[in-house]
Amino acid sequence: MQNIIKRDEYLKRIIDRKENGLIKVITGIRRCGKSFLLFNLFYDYLIQSGVKEEQIIRIALDDDTFEKYRDSDELSKYIRGKIVNSDMYYILIDEVQYAITKDELKNHENIGLYNVLNGLMRLRNVDIYVTGSNSKMLTKDVLTAFRGRGDEIKIYPISFKEFYSLEGGDKSDAYEEYALYGGMPLVLSKKNDVEKMRYLQNLFTEVYFKDIEERYDIEMPDVLSELTDDLCSSVGSLTNASKIAKTLQSVKNIKVSSTTISRYLNYLIESFLFSNAKRYDVKGKKYFEYPSKYYCTDIGLRNARLNFRQQEETHIMENIIYNELLCREYYVDVGVVEIVETNAGERTKKQCEIDFVVNKGSKKYYIQSALNVSDASKLETELRPLKNTKDFFKKIIVSKTSMRHWTDDDGILHVGLYEFLLNENSLDF
Repeated sequence: MQNIIKRDEYLKRIIDRKENGLIKVITGIRRCGKSFLLFNLFYDYLIQSGVKEEQIIRIALDDDTFEKYRDSDELSKYIRGKIVNSDMYYILIDEVQYAITKDELKNHENIGLYNVLNGLMRLRNVDIYVTGSNSKMLTKDVLTAFRGRGDEIKIYPISFKEFYSLEGGDKSDAYEEYALYGGMPLVLSKKNDVEKMRYLQNLFTEVYFKDIEERYDIEMPDVLSELTDDLCSSVGSLTNASKIAKTLQSVKNIKVSSTTISRYLNYLIESFLFSNAKRYDVKGKKYFEYPSKYYCTDIGLRNARLNFRQQEETHIMENIIYNELLCREYYVDVGVVEIVETNAGERTKKQCEIDFVVNKGSKKYYIQSALNVSDASKLETELRPLKNTKDFFKKIIVSKTSMRHWTDDDGILHVGLYEFLLNENSLDF
C-alpha cells in the first residue's frame, strides 16, 4: 500500500496550536507516525503557507547524523546559529528523549534539554515542536519542566477509519485485517502476511524492549518479557502488580516482587506500549485504587507478541474500541455499578461492570462493548449495568454488526461496530 496516510485530524491539532506561545510536545509510541506527521505533513503545510525552507529547522535526534546534538549545549548552539533574522523560525525536533541523559532522568532538577527549550522560548520569533516516545520525560514533567509552557498532542497508530480510507472494500473484511495486524503505519506497506508478522514481532525485540532496557537499565529482562506477554494475553482483564507477581511465581516459577512488577508496568506505559483504565464507582463517584485494566496501544503488536495464537474476538474488539476513544481525545475509565438484588426475601449486593465511562469536557457516556447481542439473555446482561446507573448520562452499546444505529425503549443507543469506528460523531447519534 503506497498511498500516503494524511492523518488530517492530527495535522489539524498541530496547525491549531501554531505560534500559540507554547512548546508543542507530540507524544506516542515509536513508529506510530509522529516523525512523518511533523517532518513531512506539517513541514509541507508550512511550505505551502509561504514559510521559507531556511525558516524551518529540522533535527532528528534518533538519526546518527544528528548524534552530536544530543548534547544540549551543542543543540542550543546549532539552533541559535540557524536563527539569523527576525523572521519566524519553526524548530522541529524528533525523538527528543535522546537529548536527556540517564543521570538527568534520575534527577529531574536540572535537565539541560528543558533549559535549552525554555531559553529558546524567550525569543519572540521561535515556534517549537518536539516529538518523543517516552512519557516520563515528556508528559508527566512537562508542566513543571516547561514552566507551564508545554502543550501535549498525543499521536496514536492508524485508526480503523484511517485504515479503511486506504483499504476500502468490504467493511467486515477490512476490519478483520485491521483486528489482526493493527495500525502501525509501516505494516500497511508490507506485501504479505509473513512480512507483516515479522515486522511487528521485530518491533518488540529490536525497538521497544531495547529502548526500555537501555533507558532504565533493566536488571530482569526476562520478567519484562513475561510481563508483556501476560498483559497481551489478558487485555481488558482486571489485574495489578501483586496478582501478576503471583502468576509469574506459580506458572513460570519466576520469583519477583510486586514492587518490581509495578515499576516495569510503569516503564511499559511510559513507552506508550500499553495504557491503563482505572475503575470508577459510578454511584459513589470515586476511583478504586486497584485493580486496573490494561490495553495494548496497537492490537497488531499485541497479536504479534503472542505469535498470532490468541485471537479472542471479544477482547480484541474491546481493545480497538478503547483505542478509538483515546484517539478521539476522551478520558476513559472502567465503570463499576453496585446493584442490589432481592431473592427469597434476602437482599444481596452485586458489582456489575460498564466497559467504559467516557468523558470529554461536559460530555459523559457509558459504553458497553458486546461482540454478539443476538441472544436475548446475553443482551440483557450487557444492558443491566447501563440501566442501573440511575442517572441521565447517555448510554451506548456497541456490537459487532453492520446494522444502523437505533435507540431502545430505555433510551439506550445501539451502534454497530463499523459505524462506531468510521463515524467520529457516532456517540452523538
